[in-house]
Amino acid sequence: MLLKPLVALNMLAGAVVASPDSTLHAKKARLEAYIQNEKTVALQGVLNNFGPNGSLCRGAAPGVAIAGNSETNPPYIYTWTRDTALTVMSLIGEFLEGNSSLEQLIQQYITASAKMQTVTNPSGSLSDGAGLGEPKYNINITAFNDPWGRPQRDGPALRASALIAYGNHLLAQGQQAKALDNVWPVVSNDLAYVGEYWNGTGFDLWEEVNGSSFFTTAAQYKALVEGESFATALGKPCDACTVAPEILCHLQDYWNGTAVISNYPTNGRSGVDINSVITSITIFDPAATCDDATFQPCSARALANHKVLIDGFRSTYGVNKGREPGEAAAVGRYTEDIFMGGNPWYLATLASAEQLYDALYQWDRQGSLSVTELSLPFFRDLVANVKTGVYPKSTRGYKTITDAVRSYADGFISVVREYTPTHGGLSEEYHRDTGVQVSAPDLTWSYASFLTAIARRNGSVPPSWSSSVALTFPQKCNPTTVKGAYATATPSPW
Repeated sequence: MLLKPLVALNMLAGAVVASPDSTLHAKKARLEAYIQNEKTVALQGVLNNFGPNGSLCRGAAPGVAIAGNSETNPPYIYTWTRDTALTVMSLIGEFLEGNSSLEQLIQQYITASAKMQTVTNPSGSLSDGAGLGEPKYNINITAFNDPWGRPQRDGPALRASALIAYGNHLLAQGQQAKALDNVWPVVSNDLAYVGEYWNGTGFDLWEEVNGSSFFTTAAQYKALVEGESFATALGKPCDACTVAPEILCHLQDYWNGTAVISNYPTNGRSGVDINSVITSITIFDPAATCDDATFQPCSARALANHKVLIDGFRSTYGVNKGREPGEAAAVGRYTEDIFMGGNPWYLATLASAEQLYDALYQWDRQGSLSVTELSLPFFRDLVANVKTGVYPKSTRGYKTITDAVRSYADGFISVVREYTPTHGGLSEEYHRDTGVQVSAPDLTWSYASFLTAIARRNGSVPPSWSSSVALTFPQKCNPTTVKGAYATATPSPW
């Protein structure tokens, strides 16, 4: 009885009642417009933070990036080996997709890396390789001598991976001399460091836990696998690369049966950490199967872990109120985090989306997806009646599931959109209750994370690093290391 008067009232008022389809279409249009605009902002945000020409670089040396636009609280006018390597990987992806204007900056980064390797610092020097584990430097490529969480053993592996990606491009272009003279000497030192020091303790990527880090172990394994192929292409030996199977064996130790425990010791925390998702997207191989051994994005382990991680934040942050399982949420580092008040991070929320875009690419490439008992809870949040089994790409079930996963992934981008200010700048964090930006503004890694997440959404993926041909590892792990040989790299002018 109430329906007719209400309809009549709406008609008289000239109101239009939106249908669910039109509302959904409007949401998608807003998201697409945001992505298109924010990608431009993010790329410029990265470039602004790189010396010598970036508008925020504070006089950083060529090829050196500041971590963020913050002098104090937190002080981020320094350069971190890890952050910069991950950022340069995103730039190399943009370069390989056709943005040739980025090549000079990539080359400057390689030259700066060669110089940075020679800087004696509190971690050590190049003579025995120990200095390569130093996490941060002054932006004029001098040592940072104050107390810090050192060493951090992920930096050399990540830098090697970034340089190998560009080195492989040079080889594909017939520029073997440049790859051999300018890239290999830097890569060789970093690979030697990994082979010699991989089994030593060090600080995790959040610089808080001194022990063993899932992210570090995975980055080290990837670097040695692709390092072996790069060395072979150049006719060079890679003695360090022989320990890759031992590192892969050790990588299995972080899995507890339901989730990844990202750090040992856990320092009293659960150990469930965005570290694990960042790991999956860092070692993503577009040609890989959904293998659990390397925690590929589409693997049952990685998907089960994704659910455990995201669900942990639903009751942690006020901004997640009402966001139920299966709905995207604001994501931080780990639920017990207290840094700057313990807030969601842009890069963590974006990484949560990127893993799902990676998985979608892998399923499409292999022509099917599998739902196992382990991954079933992840899928059941998105498609309530899903059952275990194999879903070929040609089936309606495959489309239903992948559409739901894609919508879920887009939801994380929508969360980022919701808490992005009108100017598009991305800080490190956004407040757990209000969503207002906090911590360092213009965080380089935040911008780089946006670029890679959207690249994967658009189907742009990095080259394969042959993960699936290197999955053999011993039944019993051994702490085998290889003594490294180190030498000063002196790249020729590009």
